[in-house]
Amino acid sequence: MDFGAFLKSIIYIVSGSLLYPVLFLLVLLILWILVYSGSFFAEWLERLRSIKYSPAEIPRLMRGASDQRIFSHRVNSYLEELRLLLNNGSRPGELEIENILQETSLKTWKSLDRIRMTVRVGPSLGLIGTLIPMGTGLAALGQGDMTKLSSDLVIAFTTTVVGLAVGITAYFFYTIKRRWVEEDIKNMELATEILAGDSSKEQEL
Repeated sequence: MDFGAFLKSIIYIVSGSLLYPVLFLLVLLILWILVYSGSFFAEWLERLRSIKYSPAEIPRLMRGASDQRIFSHRVNSYLEELRLLLNNGSRPGELEIENILQETSLKTWKSLDRIRMTVRVGPSLGLIGTLIPMGTGLAALGQGDMTKLSSDLVIAFTTTVVGLAVGITAYFFYTIKRRWVEEDIKNMELATEILAGDSSKEQEL
């Protein structure tokens, strides 16, 4: 048996067997994007309805029991956690406060990992779903089977469209979410400096 032909047959079998898993993953990505769209627009409405203040007023609002509509839910949760830590009487050190800030920032950035992966995975799956039917379609063309060729071309082009649509939508979501995350982390860092500084002054007095 020709070793080259054996390798080609293995590659052909592996390539052909990937088509349905790729189609299945594309369907999963579509469903996930739809679910993610709901949470995205919910957060967008939350930020749209938030009360706007000038940057000079933000430190004063962070010191007091501010309205929950001023900051995002991430920042509000962090403010509650930080106030509980500073008011529990144990007098946390700078390293403990910094560790909480770093852990929260890391967790916030990690929330973007899935949508960032979707930006790359969606078009890649679309490309794989395009090339596999093209190979079988060309083989069908060599045999004069035009029906098989047309069905394979339909699959090839539709997977390309779906993969690109998923990637474009994910990139749009990622761009907006990244800006929100950067704003939230900036507010968390500012809140840490303000509340931790005030706590240190009270302890000195």
